[in-house]
Amino acid sequence: MNSKPVAGSKFPPILVKTLEDTETLLVDVVYDPSEQSSKKGNWTMVVFYRGQHCPICRNFLNALDSLAGGFQGINVDIVAVSGDSKQQLEKNIEDDLDVSFPIYHSLQLAEMKNLGLYISEPVSDSETDHLFNEPALFVLNERNEIQLVDIASGPFSRPNLDQLLQGLTYARENDYPIRGTY
Repeated sequence: MNSKPVAGSKFPPILVKTLEDTETLLVDVVYDPSEQSSKKGNWTMVVFYRGQHCPICRNFLNALDSLAGGFQGINVDIVAVSGDSKQQLEKNIEDDLDVSFPIYHSLQLAEMKNLGLYISEPVSDSETDHLFNEPALFVLNERNEIQLVDIASGPFSRPNLDQLLQGLTYARENDYPIRGTY
């Protein structure tokens, strides 16, 4: 059974693998409240995508990359991950996935469940060879708290990236609080 994360809660530490096949933390946030300054700390957008078999995911990630400069301009870093293997990620890149932000592989089923992601079985062997998460997007503030969460149960539901950039710009500039905590 999946449990959904609570807005405002801490994002859990999740180990994934880089394209070089080294293990790393998906999000590595070190927050020191004693180092308060006028500069706002970076936020992190974590994109969970279905995998190499999904052209909608590839298009979404490429579109996100086209706006990466806007997100960087408001101090929002981007990372993406799927449950794919290294070979599947390499095939995805070969198939025109072209992003400048870090993209990871080998997200484990237990982590998908822990994050409340919807999980699907492949419809055929030609789709993929493993269970996979459906799309989701988390935005974490500088304290590693879940500021925003969008979890879809299928590949056709994705946030509008222009609207997301505008909303996060407003949130960053106006210290907009975490919503959905009640």
